Amino acid sequence: MEGTTVRIGILGAGAMGATHAAAYAGLPDTKVVGVFARDQARARFVAGLCGAEPFADADALIRHVDIDAIDVCLPSAVHAAFVIPALEQGKHVFCESPLALHLDEAKQVRDAARRADRLLQVGLLMRSVGAYAHLRNVVASGEHGRLLSLSTWRLGSYLRPDASDRKAHYGDPSTELMTFDFDAALWLMGRPARLSASAARMEDGTPGDISALLSWDDGRHATIAASGLMPRGFPFSTGFRALFERATFELRTVFSGSGPPENAFTIAEETGPPAPVAIQGRNPYEVELQRFVDCIGGRADPELLDADRAIEALELSLATKRALAEGGAIGIGAARNSG
Repeated sequence: MEGTTVRIGILGAGAMGATHAAAYAGLPDTKVVGVFARDQARARFVAGLCGAEPFADADALIRHVDIDAIDVCLPSAVHAAFVIPALEQGKHVFCESPLALHLDEAKQVRDAARRADRLLQVGLLMRSVGAYAHLRNVVASGEHGRLLSLSTWRLGSYLRPDASDRKAHYGDPSTELMTFDFDAALWLMGRPARLSASAARMEDGTPGDISALLSWDDGRHATIAASGLMPRGFPFSTGFRALFERATFELRTVFSGSGPPENAFTIAEETGPPAPVAIQGRNPYEVELQRFVDCIGGRADPELLDADRAIEALELSLATKRALAEGGAIGIGAARNSG
């Protein structure tokens, strides 16, 4: 499809569907043809962001002959039910994270893409965030020595019934939040040997605030924390601290309103106070969706956002659930390619 316009259909008109629609509107050689939602007012609103047509029938959009690719921004629990038919209709697919909530479903989706010989990319967003990409480059260069430990956090109030960011269709933080940071840890540090976890639970016993500890046989470790139980006035916040042998990087991101998040990315070296790190500040959703379009056109390597990477991150999310249920550490197994 070199040099031609890639025509997109978006399934879902919630916050993520709107984010994707706005991102596509700014990309060259890309046209959103239709947006599906059961709520037609939402479908019309999101379609208006990118000059598309609202659809009330997901199957009609999937089967549309003038569409090359489907972007799935529906709740995680139903991803497979829409991704697989889209692949079987010969469409390329971009699917938001997590790819699925169950390992067998995630593998069925991946296998459907292989049978159809279609591109399947997953929204492993941290790989498109400038600070994480910078960290990946620092790991590869070795300029500050080895990466010894990584701490990440992803904190919100979505599990509280009265919270403004309430997401009734979301699951617990192990899959809805931690999957992103498990993928980042795999990308930066490779597959760990062991995982242990603990959690604060809601009244019904559901884990609502979780910490997972990943450990490697060479002594490196990572702590992945996520919460849906922060006070409702607490702004959704994410970040990391990465300790190298000769420097520490820290990223703090706070979503305090409807505008772009507030970011502070610093490096602390052996002497002097922490200093800002200058990075390219492009919208990460535009970065990952541009990559999807470029992969369709044969201009980029699909390995970065491949479904196997999403499956590896999901395996750590599911290992966290097992560790919480069983107690103690879970063996992760042999190392795999982390992309």
